[in-house]
Amino acid sequence: MQPALAVWLALSLLAGMGAEEMCGRPPAAPAHSIPAPQLSPEERLSPHMPESLHCDACQAIAFQIEEQLRRAEGKVGKKALSEPDYVEVLERSCSQGWESYGVQELDGEKRLAGPGLPRQEPMSVMVMGGPWPGRLSKMCHGYVGEQGEAQIYRAHRQGRAALRELLCHGEKGACASGKAQGPAPPKAMQNEL
Repeated sequence: MQPALAVWLALSLLAGMGAEEMCGRPPAAPAHSIPAPQLSPEERLSPHMPESLHCDACQAIAFQIEEQLRRAEGKVGKKALSEPDYVEVLERSCSQGWESYGVQELDGEKRLAGPGLPRQEPMSVMVMGGPWPGRLSKMCHGYVGEQGEAQIYRAHRQGRAALRELLCHGEKGACASGKAQGPAPPKAMQNEL
């Protein structure tokens, strides 16, 4: 230690003054309390994706399919893949781990978060693992089975927007503008004769 610093430290200790008393306490950082999302029994236990998260899930699935197909095409020089190759890539896309996805609550609304989804609140708790990877895999396989590998690959070749339109925004898509965002309103009772 330098002699002046050693003398100062010794005098400070002898005088009973710690660094906090001499310099003042550092300003306290504001405390933030971020609660974990409160999941309903359906959200915790059901093997199916909750209806309120279908659009987010579809966007995540479209992103992962697009990324996997893009990587596979990159290995063959951006050429179109053969049918056995794109079928294998789609199977691999749906069977992946999906561990990077989870659910977070923002302003009282639960949202799926992960790669390919819009950035969410940076200061929030995300619940990952649990039922979410299995639900995403199941939905992905459902989309591939419903749309067919050839149709999904054709949409991919048309561009990212075409694939998302096919899977998520079409007439029956999870993000279709006509879909209700909450529970369906009760149906009017019909008079029986």
